Amino acid sequence: MENPIEMSIPFGRSILIPILILFLSSGVSAQSLFTIDGTGVSKEEFLKAYIKNNNHPASAATSYRDYLDLYIRYKLKVRAAYDAQLDTLPAQRTELQNFRNQVAETYLKDEESLDKLVKEAYIRGQKDLLLEHIYIALPRNASVNDTLKGYDKAMAAYEALKKGKKFGDVASIISDDPSVKINRGKIGYITVFTLPYELENLAYSLSPGQFSKPYHSKGGYHIFKVVAERKSWGRIKVAQILLPFAPGSTPAAQEAVRNRADSMYTLLQNGADFAGMAKTYSGDNLSYQNGGELPEFGIGKYDSAFEATAYALDRDGAISRPLLSTYGYHIIKRTDRKPFPRQFDEQAIATLKQQVLNDPRVEVSRQALLARIYRATNFRRSDFSEDDLWAFTDSVQRNPALSSYHDLSASTVLFSFDGHNHIAKEWLDYSRTMKPQRGNASIPDKDLFRRYVERTAMDYYRNHLELYNPDFAFQLTEFKEGNLLFEIMQRKIWDKASTDSAALKNYYEAHKDKYWWNASADALLFTCNNEKTAEMLSAGLRSNGSGGWRKLADSAGATVQADSGRYELAQIPGVGHADPVEGSLTAPVTNKTDNTESFSYIQHVYHDRSPRNFRDARGFVINDYQSWLEDQWVGELKKKYPVKIDEAVLASLKTPPSPLPQ
Repeated sequence: MENPIEMSIPFGRSILIPILILFLSSGVSAQSLFTIDGTGVSKEEFLKAYIKNNNHPASAATSYRDYLDLYIRYKLKVRAAYDAQLDTLPAQRTELQNFRNQVAETYLKDEESLDKLVKEAYIRGQKDLLLEHIYIALPRNASVNDTLKGYDKAMAAYEALKKGKKFGDVASIISDDPSVKINRGKIGYITVFTLPYELENLAYSLSPGQFSKPYHSKGGYHIFKVVAERKSWGRIKVAQILLPFAPGSTPAAQEAVRNRADSMYTLLQNGADFAGMAKTYSGDNLSYQNGGELPEFGIGKYDSAFEATAYALDRDGAISRPLLSTYGYHIIKRTDRKPFPRQFDEQAIATLKQQVLNDPRVEVSRQALLARIYRATNFRRSDFSEDDLWAFTDSVQRNPALSSYHDLSASTVLFSFDGHNHIAKEWLDYSRTMKPQRGNASIPDKDLFRRYVERTAMDYYRNHLELYNPDFAFQLTEFKEGNLLFEIMQRKIWDKASTDSAALKNYYEAHKDKYWWNASADALLFTCNNEKTAEMLSAGLRSNGSGGWRKLADSAGATVQADSGRYELAQIPGVGHADPVEGSLTAPVTNKTDNTESFSYIQHVYHDRSPRNFRDARGFVINDYQSWLEDQWVGELKKKYPVKIDEAVLASLKTPPSPLPQ
């Protein structure tokens, strides 16, 4: 990626129109499907809401027309909420900010680059590579001279390999890896996520038998050779008993440890408890308290002999013979093994994506996101001397009162995002925070400045995300308007309908012919957590009748939910089309959603249709009264905020796909 600090990106402002403005402003370039008091609502916004919420099975034209009426009602109420300034309420602002903070992070990823990293990890994970390695170390904060010496040494090794010298011979002479005396440069098998990403890239760029040119990392120079490759061994979980050698132990003492390990192995083969023996005898302080269990691991985590022994165990529960290492003798028990995914399915993608996000390689995706942010936000760097800025920075570190240096001052604009300027003072404050003590040169000014710009860019993008991401803007607006709708409905409709008893009673009296009981019954309704509880409760009701039903239900505790009342027959579980008999139990009904069992005890049956009194009808009355209040209110809003529908735009909407059955 080109360095945004060293160049000015020649891109204009992103052409994405802030969707919040698109939705709420008049005179926008998008076609307005309808206007409310002159403010246009685009057909794009309507379609997005329609696709998300439409469940109508009717024809497309009718469905659009019906939903348009609902959507206009919704927009009228939201407009009233804005005019009432409900969006300024502290609770509304807090909820919106909390939602924004929660959702914004999901948009701060470059999904394209992230998907590439996941796919790459999947492909690489299909095989393990047997590597040989030559390492030329460089001192920390290496000078140019140190780097040249390291390079010359690495090139000498590379030229020797090109002339046909054996890799192990060259490694033994030149490599700075301390283990080279033992392994002659052969570091064993590795797989994806074993090495740092830059070295993994180097290893997986080679074919078996091929060695690389010297590669310069922060720590030094590397030459890899791929000796062989094999199908991935996947990941494994094991437990171990470690019988360690005491420091400076003699051969005789080590032989005694071996004999002890053999005796334990024999006991384990005869059925001794592995976890118990690990807790009692294992010298591995990190695992003995957990029965010897080690965290799941893959190739390249432990010593190659330890890994080979663990992976050679052919089944869960299999136990290895004692394995000698420099630490002592290990007895290994396999507890689980997971092959690397062979199908690039949803589960594999989810697992690998999480590994990528937790791995330093995710920096590749972060840099891709930053490049996109720089373009979208029209990043501009001012023309200033970097050397002067670093000198200014160091001078302020010594003298915080200093306000200028050469052509730079604290108010000098260093860079901007869409016209939002960031001045030198902000950088100087950041630098002072990151380098509280003068002489702390662990991070050069140039690198620290790059971090500062990246952090500032990310913060600016996050805080203005709705200007650059239409999906986020839609989600944010939807949440905000949903909250406003709830608030104004609570104030204008719901509270009034539920608390104004006189108005409710008057509404009931004016419409009492609407509220009737169909065939119904007084019944006890029971829902049990399982079939056994339902059978026990049914048996008790058969024996004792309904007189002690509450005590019987309470004795079952939380496993039973019970209620009593008058219900229409269609509401009673197990009645179906049968005519229920007083004093009878209905057949149990299994609820498929949670496997609970429901049944009823019929106390009294009302066969004929009869009027509901106000108490029995109250729930229906509240619901109908709310609808009546809402219709009256919407009628008033339409007068206050005239609505005009563009029939041509409505007719231009393409036929949507048939909705899925509910």
